[in-house]
Amino acid sequence: MIPTGTGKIAAVTGAASGIGQAACRRLLEAGWTVFGLDVAQVRLDAVRDDFSQFQTRFRPVVCDVSDAVSVGAAFAGAGDRLNALVCCAGVLRTALLENMTVEDFDLVLNTNLRGTFLCAQKALPLLRHAATAENPSRVVLLSSIAALRPKIVSGAYAASKAGVSQLCRVMAAEWAPSGVLVNALAPGTVDTPMVRAVSNPAESKGYRPSGVSPVGRIAQPDDVVDVMMFLLSDAARYVTGTTIPVDGGTQAAFIPPGSP
Repeated sequence: MIPTGTGKIAAVTGAASGIGQAACRRLLEAGWTVFGLDVAQVRLDAVRDDFSQFQTRFRPVVCDVSDAVSVGAAFAGAGDRLNALVCCAGVLRTALLENMTVEDFDLVLNTNLRGTFLCAQKALPLLRHAATAENPSRVVLLSSIAALRPKIVSGAYAASKAGVSQLCRVMAAEWAPSGVLVNALAPGTVDTPMVRAVSNPAESKGYRPSGVSPVGRIAQPDDVVDVMMFLLSDAARYVTGTTIPVDGGTQAAFIPPGSP
């Protein structure tokens, strides 16, 4: 049975794949209306078809989060209020820093960091309009364990995600007085198309995902979305400015190879 709409509205970037797609589905199942933003028209069309059961509550929007004009147009079409913004759009390019092309470096920083900033900035007036003292609006940014424990061959990615976590802290302090709470999630290895694309040793230029966590597996997108939904709930109405690891203990302590 498809739930009736709650009247709450969210915008989710990176909606056509991985964690972003899982976030859209969970929000729709909970009765939210979702504007799903993604740069990939074909994948976004496929997700729209997959979400057809939710009828008009899923609204796909083609958007390049790194482009200010594209972001401005996307949020101009989202109405006059948003209860939540979820920023999942991201890319990973791997190389030793001495070998990384400027084009790949710019792609990672522009998508992951600039894109997060642009979307949050354009969403802010809509979030403020929806916020009340009893029901603050929410922003959830996707950082990474790489922001807390970087690794070689993914320096640009780690830098971009560290930037996202710092943006989270400053946004949270600046925006709390107007009723907007801002938090970030820091996943470890998650079974997504982006991670699978760089998991082939022949293609990864030496990059290795963190892999199986101390709890014995890698994450599924819904593991991350579970915590995201907490941050969007009434239970998190006094939580802001945090980056929460969702990594099964991956960054808690180093476990040497061969350890029991």
